[in-house]
Amino acid sequence: MNEAGRRRFPAAWGQALTRTLAGWAELLYPPACLACAKVLPHLAFFCETCDTALERLPPACCRTCAEPGAFPALTCPRCLRHPPPFSRVWAPFLHEGPLSRAIHRYKYEDHPELAAPLAALLADEARAFLARAPAFIVALPLHARRFRERRYDQVQLLAGALARATGRQAPVGLLTRVRDTPRQVGLDEAARAGNVAGAFEASRSAKGQAVLLLDDVLTTGATARAAADALRGVGAGPVEVLTLARACAVR
Repeated sequence: MNEAGRRRFPAAWGQALTRTLAGWAELLYPPACLACAKVLPHLAFFCETCDTALERLPPACCRTCAEPGAFPALTCPRCLRHPPPFSRVWAPFLHEGPLSRAIHRYKYEDHPELAAPLAALLADEARAFLARAPAFIVALPLHARRFRERRYDQVQLLAGALARATGRQAPVGLLTRVRDTPRQVGLDEAARAGNVAGAFEASRSAKGQAVLLLDDVLTTGATARAAADALRGVGAGPVEVLTLARACAVR
């Protein structure tokens, strides 16, 4: 074997080892549907049944908060009455059916490993939005008590995975939830706003930074408003919001 052949030999072994390990990983952890956990014959986000049932955000929605509906001047009554501290919101899906189930598995059923595939899904679906979005991702954080209970912060994990998938930054600690607020589920719009008012503190390190605020689901936007208020309060630049899903707002 000549010198060049000897130099190439370890690389070839490395490639073969990588393929072997990838094969073993696929045997141990075969691709599965994010929603129903059905094992899939090939790499995909959803099985055929769940993929067909996905509900995407409709084209007709508020240009500011992405609430579904046909509104005069493309802006919903809520954003007209109380302009939010963020400039735009987008989500690829409605919080219904398989996508709702996938988020529930990730968030409440101890599946932190779903962060990477959900981030890959979001990066793929949100390409047009991300092309003009800030490069600085800030996750909407859990309170420390809830983090201890869950043992992972699902949005921070999602932010890190999305940053790696899109070449962005997702620093930890720029936004802190300082009040342990009750869950928003089941609260009306006014109660949601009161529940999260003053719940966040932002680091002065965010000053001058345009921010992409990330969450898993947006409903009335009360939590995103409170977080964006905190960021703008320390001098952050424009805030945009990206979520996996948009729920129909409660009144």
